[in-house]
Amino acid sequence: MVKGEFPVKDQGKGVKDQEKGAQEKGVKDQGKGTQRKSVKGQEKNAQVKDAQEKSTQGKSIVEIGSVIIHLCEPDQIDAEWIGQEDLVRQLRAAWKTQGGELPMNPRIVGRPGSGKTTLACAVARSLRQVLYLFQATADTRPEDLIITPVIGSGNSIRYMASSIVSAMICGGTVILDEGNRMSEKSWASLAPLLDRRRYVESLVAGIKIHAHPNFRFCTTMNEDMSTFELPEYIQSRLQPQIFVDFSDRDEELAILRQNLPATEEEILGYVADFLQVAHEREQECSIRDGINIAHYAGLLGQEYPELDTPLRVQQAARMVLGQRVGQYFLREL
Repeated sequence: MVKGEFPVKDQGKGVKDQEKGAQEKGVKDQGKGTQRKSVKGQEKNAQVKDAQEKSTQGKSIVEIGSVIIHLCEPDQIDAEWIGQEDLVRQLRAAWKTQGGELPMNPRIVGRPGSGKTTLACAVARSLRQVLYLFQATADTRPEDLIITPVIGSGNSIRYMASSIVSAMICGGTVILDEGNRMSEKSWASLAPLLDRRRYVESLVAGIKIHAHPNFRFCTTMNEDMSTFELPEYIQSRLQPQIFVDFSDRDEELAILRQNLPATEEEILGYVADFLQVAHEREQECSIRDGINIAHYAGLLGQEYPELDTPLRVQQAARMVLGQRVGQYFLREL
C-alpha cells in the first residue's frame, strides 16, 4: 500500500460517515426551517389576535401584519322586535355554536318593509353584540366590503376598514342589508369569510384578516324583481333561510303603538285594519307603509282639525301609497 493512502474499507467508511453527517445536518436544517416557519406563523396569529383584543377595548386603530387599519364606528340602533317569536328563536339558533362548531350565516328573506333588518338588530342586541350595518347596492365593489384606501393628512394613505371587517376584528355582528342587490363579483370577495376559512383578503392593503370567534354575520334580502340572482356557491354559504311574513292585526297594532306613541289610538286602529285587508288582497303594503300612513294622518290633524279620522287616514294613504291604493282604503273598510 502506498504511503498516505487509506484502505478501501476505510474509504467506504469515511464516505458513509460523510453521508450520515450530511443527512443529519439536512434533517437539522429542515427541522430548524420548519421550526422557524412555525414560529413565524405563531407570531402572525398572535399579531392578529393582539389586534383583535386591542379593538375590543374600544380602539379605532389596529395593526395587522405591520399595516395600520382604521376601524369604523359601530351602529347604535335601539331596535325592538314585536311578535313572531319563532323568528327570533330561529335567528338565535343560527348564531349559536356547540362543540367547537362554527356559527351559521343566515339570510333573512321577505318583502320590503316587513321588518327583516329590525329582526336582525333586535336579536343582535339581545345577545349583547356590537352591531354594524352595511348597505349593499348594485354599485358595491369588492374593496368597499373589505378595506378602502383614502388620502390622509400629508398625502399619506389611510386604510379604512368596512363595517364588515370592523365587525370581524371586534367580534361583533354585521348585517349586510339587501344583499341580493349586490353583484356576484362582490359576493365572491366574501366567500372565504362565509365558510370554514373565516377570513377575507385585502389586495389593496396586502393582508389577510381572520374573523374573531365571536363574529356573527347575516344578510337581508328583498323579494322583488330589482335584485340579482345569487350564484349557488354563495347561496349554499348563506344558510339557513329565515322567511319574514306580515304579522297579524294585534301585532301590527302593537308595532304602530311602539313607533307612534303620540298618535291617536283611533288612527292606529284604522291603519291596522287597512293593513290586514291589504295583506289579504296581496297588496304591496308593509308595516313600514302603515307607520308612515298613521304618522302623516296624525300630523294632518294638526293642520286640518275639521277633517274626521277616516278622511285624514284616506288622505295620508293616498299620499304615501298613491291615488289608487288610497281609494282602495275606504272602499274596503
